[in-house]
Amino acid sequence: MAFTQVKNPNKNANTGAYSDGIIVDGWLYVSGQGPLDMSTGQAVPGTIEEEVRLTLKNLGDVLKAGGCDYSDVVKCTVHLIHIEDFARFNAVYQEFFTGILPTRTTVESMLGLGIKVEIDCIARIPDAAAKNG
Repeated sequence: MAFTQVKNPNKNANTGAYSDGIIVDGWLYVSGQGPLDMSTGQAVPGTIEEEVRLTLKNLGDVLKAGGCDYSDVVKCTVHLIHIEDFARFNAVYQEFFTGILPTRTTVESMLGLGIKVEIDCIARIPDAAAKNG
């Protein structure tokens, strides 16, 4: 089984010992993304809405680099520092995910760097889906 590493094309800073994404058997696994400035690796503080938008933009950049978009995502895991922010998070999330929504787990978690949200996902690569059914 071959693994292919996927990198966020906007990432110029080292943000840790992990791959932004890994492709294996027609699936793209995207590591947890947060509201980071990819050129510096620094957290960008803001409202929950602002942080969710930046987080999903960063996630989208990795999806695109792996040959996918938001419509190819089948599963997301969401970490919120305050579960009370769920409704506000969910409103922004629905700006990015439409149609058949991915499955999702959302939990309250302690997050580093002072961020309010982190999201990872699994996506089926469209060309692989066509080839493998």
